[in-house]
Amino acid sequence: MFSSLHLMFETEYMELALAVDEIAERIRALGVRTPASYREFSALATITEDTDTPNATEMVRRLEKDQEAVVRVAREVFPVAEAAQDQSTVDLLTRRMQIHEKTAWMLRSVLE
Repeated sequence: MFSSLHLMFETEYMELALAVDEIAERIRALGVRTPASYREFSALATITEDTDTPNATEMVRRLEKDQEAVVRVAREVFPVAEAAQDQSTVDLLTRRMQIHEKTAWMLRSVLE
């Protein structure tokens, strides 16, 4: 189980690293300064950092919950981007929702 979870978490890490870059580029394209430090990111975060060491099942459960939290935030931002007629941001949000919904579904299947 360790090997498969390690690969899954590594894949998730790489996907999120690319997503952060894409989101930052979109923010800059809109002419807004992007967060640049962990402190700034933490202040804006919906998901809190874990302070304990959960077992493998709990790690998967928490990651699934966090995926759903990202989807909820994207859904909250979606109408704002639509009202601004910002199709590029709408497209970005749509892609992020699809990715996080699929990942949440895959994580739920691991827990079954």
